[in-house]
Amino acid sequence: MGPVSEPTRPRRRGRLARSAAALAALLGLASYVAFHQMTGSTGSPRCTVGSGDNRYEFTPEQASNAATIAAVGTTRGLPERAVTIALATALQESALRNIEHGDRDSLGLFQQRPSQGWGTPEQIMDPVYASGKFYEGLEKVPGYSRLPLTVAAQKVQRSGFPQAYAKHEPDATLLSAALTGRSAAALTCTASTAEDRPGDPEQVRRELVRAFGEKAAPKLVTGGPSAGRSAAEPPVLMVPVRTAGSASGAGADERRGWELAQWSVARADGLRISEVAFGDRVWRAGEARGGWSKASGASAAGPGSVRVRLAP
Repeated sequence: MGPVSEPTRPRRRGRLARSAAALAALLGLASYVAFHQMTGSTGSPRCTVGSGDNRYEFTPEQASNAATIAAVGTTRGLPERAVTIALATALQESALRNIEHGDRDSLGLFQQRPSQGWGTPEQIMDPVYASGKFYEGLEKVPGYSRLPLTVAAQKVQRSGFPQAYAKHEPDATLLSAALTGRSAAALTCTASTAEDRPGDPEQVRRELVRAFGEKAAPKLVTGGPSAGRSAAEPPVLMVPVRTAGSASGAGADERRGWELAQWSVARADGLRISEVAFGDRVWRAGEARGGWSKASGASAAGPGSVRVRLAP
């Protein structure tokens, strides 16, 4: 029998090669991170809500759907608890993605079934419609706001795994606090500004009205021919916080303002929104961290409206 060491050499060389490859990958990752930190690049768009250990990170697609679910709930006059239940349900059923498949004929954010009377496939795939149908069912549950989340969600969904909703309650609570405006400047996103695709004021208007009703219809104040300006100028929309004849107090106005502002940030990637300002805080899509910063002078929006600037 020959020396024992000879057969082990190929394995040793293999380990060395794998170690070298791993080191090269680690160095490449470090270089990538350093480059993006120095250049301020945001990489792939992403969203976060909360802070520190109490934080949920998700994609712009998920943020957009969460914002729609929340807006439909508050527009129906429902409490924050209803929004939390709806968001936890959608997190479990679809991970906040508007999917075209599921168990049997289940579809959409809430995996609603056409065969069970939820609507046509086209209706269910509309996040506004699907959210409205969920809340319609929830409103029929007596005392739903005092029930455990799993019980309330199950009475609407009739799921085979009702306890699964519970694990999403912490994230849904963070989302609902931000998207109903109770937690100011709590939701932030990075959005791509590299695409050569301008924002469309009419599309933003349609989406605001679909989610919040005509009372949220914004006014185009700069940008585009309809405002008497150059079409190349970035369009700016002012979204009213208080509607005509409203008797809401300062606290309610502030919460409403943050609801509209954070909806705009959650929808920024798809609607090509480059800046959102409310009060003395401003969010800009091009900033590396995508967070809210102090605004001053012309960059402040004041308390009466949310300013939304679109990509040029």
